[in-house]
Amino acid sequence: MNRSFDITLKNRAILHRFLVDFSLSQLNTVPDGYRNSIYWNIIHVVVTQQLLVYKLSDVPMLIGSDLVDAFRKGTKTERGATQHEVEHLKKLLFSTIEQTQKDYDAGRFTSYNSYTVSTKSTLTNVEEAIEFNNFHEGIHLGYILAMKNSIIS
Repeated sequence: MNRSFDITLKNRAILHRFLVDFSLSQLNTVPDGYRNSIYWNIIHVVVTQQLLVYKLSDVPMLIGSDLVDAFRKGTKTERGATQHEVEHLKKLLFSTIEQTQKDYDAGRFTSYNSYTVSTKSTLTNVEEAIEFNNFHEGIHLGYILAMKNSIIS
């Protein structure tokens, strides 16, 4: 699983660059034709990883239910993020994955509640969840890259 965690951390580093390089206004912009902002897409991947890996393994999540309720699948940008929230997200991008790897290595994920994702694949264990999470984060990176062109042009 080390390779899967490495892939996640590398993707998170790319997402982090958006949080550093883009203004708060750019991060909060919902371009025409989109439902969500760059900020929403980035925090959404953090929330989804926590749901797929922790919640479905019956292990307490590393984030609060307020974030889950605001940024889970099916939500949309309701308001702009504050600079404080962006700074917090910068930390969450890495701390959640680093802790997940520690928890995985410590054997904390001993059970898993099967879950069928939007691609109709059924996840049956935490390893499948971690692997699928990388696919999911790649989709959202693609959205962000497409949105970038609408925001900076």
